This record gives sequence, structure tokens and C-alpha cells, in this order.
Amino acid sequence: MAKDPVDALTPLGVMVLALLRESDMHPYEMVRLLRARHDDRLITVTNGTLYHTVARLQRAGLLAEVGTDRDGKRPERTTYTLTDAGRETVVSWVRRALPRIDREVDARVALAEAHNLERTDVVALLHVRRAALRDSHALHHDGLRGARTKGVPAQVLVEIERQEALLDAELRWLDSLLTRLDGDDLPWGPDAFDDSDRYRAQRKAAQQ
Repeated sequence: MAKDPVDALTPLGVMVLALLRESDMHPYEMVRLLRARHDDRLITVTNGTLYHTVARLQRAGLLAEVGTDRDGKRPERTTYTLTDAGRETVVSWVRRALPRIDREVDARVALAEAHNLERTDVVALLHVRRAALRDSHALHHDGLRGARTKGVPAQVLVEIERQEALLDAELRWLDSLLTRLDGDDLPWGPDAFDDSDRYRAQRKAAQQ
């Protein structure tokens, strides 16, 4: 049985496919754009890992070559485009990753790429995520209270205290995000992006 391409997709692979939703690109431009947008704070981005990722995505039929060019003495650069399968796969990956709370890196990348989904889908998935966060927070909160009642030394509880605080903070932030998504103050989707001079300058710089 063929492996589900969504299961085989890495966070870096998701970000590569998401870049190609914007426009056809060569890998060097992808690397420079990811760094210019500071996406390397989410995942490790090196030339080697990105080129390897592009090759795997091509073998999986998620992207395809559309041309090769050479500028002066620079090495040849192959430009890639997103296939229909690639477009569907990145959306499916985000749908799977967004409600999960057990994979921190995947969740952060899914949030970064959630704008590729319809607003109603994002709201529904985030409500599922909120329920899981609420349950985990309650588990940590009750566990801490029970441990303190039993006289467990405070020094062995510091990690649990931290996790409870992080879960509480994310719940409050998520409630705020859901409120914004339910209103009109958070533009959403491809039409909400402003094709500004800054964006065009960023793309041009990445192509050099």
C-alpha cells in the first residue's frame, strides 16, 4: 500500500509547498524567503536540507520542474511549480496538524500556514485544539494540586508548574484568536494579502 503523502510530509516540506502556492520558485529563492521571513525560527533551514526536501517532494509528485535558467556565471537554477496533488496535500497536512497538541513544531508550522485554509475550517479545527488544551491544562492543574496536598517537594514540580502556565497562556491566547476570527477585524485568506511594494521587494531580493 502506498504511503499517504500527508504522513510523509515534514514541516519543512509543508513550508516549501506553501511557498509554491504563492508562485513558482527555485530552491535558492525558497531558502532566502524563509530566512527573510524568519521562518527559520520554526524549523532549521539549510541549503542542503531544503534541496533534499525539494527532491523528495518532486519524487512524490507534489511539485514539478517548469524550467532551468542560468544568470551569468551562476549555477543553473531549476524552477518548480506546485502540482494539484501538492496543493491538496499541504492543506490536508495543516488540517491534521492544527488541532493536535502533542507535536509542538508541527503545531507552530500549522498555525503559520493556517491562512491556506478557509476561515470556517480554521475556527472548527481550533475549537478541537482548544478542547484538547483544556483537558491537558485540567490534568496538570489537578495533578499539581494533588501533589502539593501530599507534600511532594516543590523542587520536583517546577516543570509541571511551567507546563500548566504555558497551557493556561495558550488557552487565553486561543480564545482571543477565535474571537478575532469570529469578527471582521482579522482579514483571512489569499485575497486578504496586500501585494505591497515591500512584498515585491522581498521576492526580488530573494531571486538575486
